[in-house]
Amino acid sequence: MADADDDRIVKTVELNAPISRVWKALTDHEEFGQWFRVDLDQPFEVGGKSTGQMTYPGHEDVPWVAYIERMDTERLFSFRWYDSDEGLPEQTGHQPGMLVEFRLEEIAHGTRLTITESGFSALPDARRIELMRSNVEGWNLQADNLAEYLSA
Repeated sequence: MADADDDRIVKTVELNAPISRVWKALTDHEEFGQWFRVDLDQPFEVGGKSTGQMTYPGHEDVPWVAYIERMDTERLFSFRWYDSDEGLPEQTGHQPGMLVEFRLEEIAHGTRLTITESGFSALPDARRIELMRSNVEGWNLQADNLAEYLSA
């Protein structure tokens, strides 16, 4: 289960895969797209914009837009994305959006992955509560998707 406070969601999962394999599933845009269920247009690149279309059932009408912040090999992958109801920064001039971090740690039987999404406190209260509730459920599902993908 993911934990949450007023500004962040934290989900930790232990994966039965070596850290190099988890890293590839996170940072290769095609592999990421398979387990996250998004059709991405181009590889992830630090400082770059990642675009595509969600393929997750019930969310097929949602565009994917993220800005890649860090790719510290086999340690940290992070990007920033925006609440689709609030609009993109180039449309609204509003910053900074939600920061998603995937932190990897080698453990005896594989990899401990900690997913943190933060930045919710910048949203209006009603939207923050709704989005956090939805994203807690979403990160629980996505962690399961990644574990299943890695075990296939």
